[in-house]
Amino acid sequence: MTETGPTDRRGSAGDDRRKRPPPGGGRLRSSIFPLMLLFGLLLVFSGVFSGAEKTSYKTFRDQLAEHPERFVSVEVSPTSIVYAMKETADAPKEKAKEFRTTPLPGDEENLAVALKELKIPDYDGGTDSDGLGGFIIWSLLSLVLLVVVWVFIMRRLGPSQTVMSFGKSRAKIVAEKETEVTFADVAGADEAVEEVREIVEFLREPKKFQELGARIPKGVLLLGAPGTGKTLLARAVAGEAGVTFFTISGSDFVEMFVGVGASRVRDLFQQAQQHAPCIVFIDELDALGRTRGANPNNPNEEREQTLNQLLVEMDGFAANTGVIIIAATNRPEILDKALLRPGRFDRQIVVDRPDIAGREAILRVHARKVRLAPNIDLHTIASRTPGFVGADLANIINEAALLAARRGAKAVEHNDMEEAIDRVFAGLERKSRLMSPKEKRIVAWHETGHALVASMLPGTNPVHRISIIPRGIAALGHTLQLPTEERYLMTESELRNEVCTLLGGRMAEEIVFGDVTTGAQNDLERATDIARKMVREYGMSKRLGPVNFVQAPRGFLGEYGPDRSDYSDETAREIDQEVRRIVGSATEKAREILVRHRRLLDRVAERLCEVELIDREELEAMIAEYERTEPPPPPASASENTKDASEEA
Repeated sequence: MTETGPTDRRGSAGDDRRKRPPPGGGRLRSSIFPLMLLFGLLLVFSGVFSGAEKTSYKTFRDQLAEHPERFVSVEVSPTSIVYAMKETADAPKEKAKEFRTTPLPGDEENLAVALKELKIPDYDGGTDSDGLGGFIIWSLLSLVLLVVVWVFIMRRLGPSQTVMSFGKSRAKIVAEKETEVTFADVAGADEAVEEVREIVEFLREPKKFQELGARIPKGVLLLGAPGTGKTLLARAVAGEAGVTFFTISGSDFVEMFVGVGASRVRDLFQQAQQHAPCIVFIDELDALGRTRGANPNNPNEEREQTLNQLLVEMDGFAANTGVIIIAATNRPEILDKALLRPGRFDRQIVVDRPDIAGREAILRVHARKVRLAPNIDLHTIASRTPGFVGADLANIINEAALLAARRGAKAVEHNDMEEAIDRVFAGLERKSRLMSPKEKRIVAWHETGHALVASMLPGTNPVHRISIIPRGIAALGHTLQLPTEERYLMTESELRNEVCTLLGGRMAEEIVFGDVTTGAQNDLERATDIARKMVREYGMSKRLGPVNFVQAPRGFLGEYGPDRSDYSDETAREIDQEVRRIVGSATEKAREILVRHRRLLDRVAERLCEVELIDREELEAMIAEYERTEPPPPPASASENTKDASEEA
């Protein structure tokens, strides 16, 4: 598959999305404006913005006794005294400065007598009713502000949440009659289904196990890649047993408030015991059960408290009470060891990717509600989808049905299924992306180089289709290879041939056009990755020997964490040299194949430029005709045959 540089996919729709305000933004702004208005009124009423300077009552009485002639006005109320003073006795009244103080209890009468004797020009003694009215107004405004803030918080929490429900479990309860999923809806995971049948039998007939003293597992942990059907399997257990089903995500327990997660765990188990027998399903357990103390620099006390409460609750309820805990995760390597010990999650069941028979069974399950044409062979579709999980296969069936409905067909045809698979593999067909004739020829020879090298080497997957129709973000064409059988191991020679096939497109460009393009970027990346794994992980280097140089921890799904290289710089240099040698040897081998079969390369590429797509049958027919009509190419020279052996030595 060829790759191009990054493209700018921002269109008018993207611009509209950037201009669109975030959800709830309008409601948030409309709620803030009244709050700001009320808060400002309270500040103005309380005198914060009045401009009066605050002073003590003693200072006020001293100024009144020493400089009565400088007083311009005095306003006395039960809660405050506001007065204005000139800087000097001769200063104009307009330049008087205001002061504010609090009256001294018990001195009201003496102050009133003194102010009347001094005959201040603007004196307002105030009344108790005015002060009481102001106090009442201030209290009412404060109450209104509190109510508005409360309503605002409640609306932000949503209609189903209140402050008092923070500690309540957020688990969704699916009643017995609403659980319609059974084991008949679960395909491609026969071993996992057999493992959980015991749980169904216990929930149906608990006395059968209790009489023998058997203890059913308290917890079952489902392990598998995303989309393999872990949640579906848990729902099928509840549907077969006919019991209540609680479902919740691991992230629903953890909140920003300390203690809320532990409270929700307690509430969940209390509800489960009230509805026993029942099943509690916790999805994405790794969000809650991550190893404690793994990152001491970033502790999360709330999450650890929630995990501790879960461990206590799983120990607290007695066995054979009819409450079964089923959890699912695709990252079991990061779970706390206390969760995986016997007595908690006793049984661990792997829900693996389905094989070809499992994929065919999954396709039949999802095709029940879709009208299929008689010419569709689900076994062929299953063989075209190696590595696909249940969610991917369901998506293919749905995409094919949408394509058939779009063209007005009465049933889903085989071409619709093929197009749906191509969409998932390579992306949406880009009919609007027009290539120049020169680029089209380069892509045609590039993809033909991949296909021809793969067809001439033993142990490679057969070529199913060659296409130069642009798809996805950057793919201008693709060569699709499909295995004829399920493979779990690869030999060293097969890996070398795989690297050779990946480099066939670049070599075809160099042989035919005398130059190379950027389209082989992804091919070089994959070829280098295979060669590096051969040297560092698989021990397939005679120079370095059968040694594994990868010290990074491997996850459940095979991915590596941060690499911790414990080898020397000299060893690293030798590894780089071995990787370069493997890639260089594969490059020369691909060049030799394409040069020897140059006529076939040009013939297939010219045909690909005409029709833009060549399937497996047409390619095999063209190769057979070439071998029948053309004289056999000259054999490789002895020096070329012994080149790899000399390099190995």
